Amino acid sequence: MKIRLGIPKGSLQEATTQLFARAGLSIFVTSRSYFATTGDPEIECMLIRAQEMARYVEHGALDAGLTGLDWVVESGLEVVTVSDLIYAKQSRGKVRWVLAVPEDSQYQRAEDLGNRIVATELVSVTRKYFESKNVAVQVEFSWGATEVKPPMLADAIVEVTETGSSLKANRLRIIDTVLESNTQIIANKKAWSDAAKRRKIENLALMLRGAMDAQDRVGLMLNVRKQDLAGVLAVLPALKNPTISTLSDEDWVAVNTIIEESTAWQVIPRLKEAKGQGIVEYPLNKVVM
Repeated sequence: MKIRLGIPKGSLQEATTQLFARAGLSIFVTSRSYFATTGDPEIECMLIRAQEMARYVEHGALDAGLTGLDWVVESGLEVVTVSDLIYAKQSRGKVRWVLAVPEDSQYQRAEDLGNRIVATELVSVTRKYFESKNVAVQVEFSWGATEVKPPMLADAIVEVTETGSSLKANRLRIIDTVLESNTQIIANKKAWSDAAKRRKIENLALMLRGAMDAQDRVGLMLNVRKQDLAGVLAVLPALKNPTISTLSDEDWVAVNTIIEESTAWQVIPRLKEAKGQGIVEYPLNKVVM
């Protein structure tokens, strides 16, 4: 039994292969091929544009794939949403499809764009957005470089952004959010109904989520006298309740927990003040909830 898995080619490709590597599954891609091998003989990968992923998953050419919620909604196709994976090209956050206009334009809201031209790659979603507001606009498909089209080739655009920096660089102003999106694992309905394939896809999702949950977190271990334990526990912002283990010396216990890496520089000195000893900070590969 093999799983045919779609990996998004393009802007998400590097972030996706890095996530798989952190999850323990390396993906080996050659520059001249759309096929990739993995460390798991039961998983075959194919590089597919995120915009097309839902189509190939829905048709059954792929058993599962990673793509954005935006492209699933845009496709209108029926696929199984296995899991959300909140990461993007540059960050771990969601991305936004925004309605933007030139900085010096008179347009302040979507309703001001009646009978105007809006350029976007997300045509279907954009049309539904304006229909929901009862605003008649001409939505044109953009093949790329959408930010440079206003004001000569379009009056406004609907474009995806993580930070908004590219829009600002092109002197564009955001007036509304059309859709929030994040990466998802999607599956073909027939593959999902196959018990063996479903288990494999679910396990893949589990490991990827575990790798993501481990990002920006570290483990902490320390020893403390039982009489000082309450003071140590008061310092710890634990993911869940810390693990407390007895030591060979019955007056002492070991404390093991997980914290956000950014808080470690504040927490460790406070643990020392609370009489914690032998404090060890260590990296995490995966955190499976």
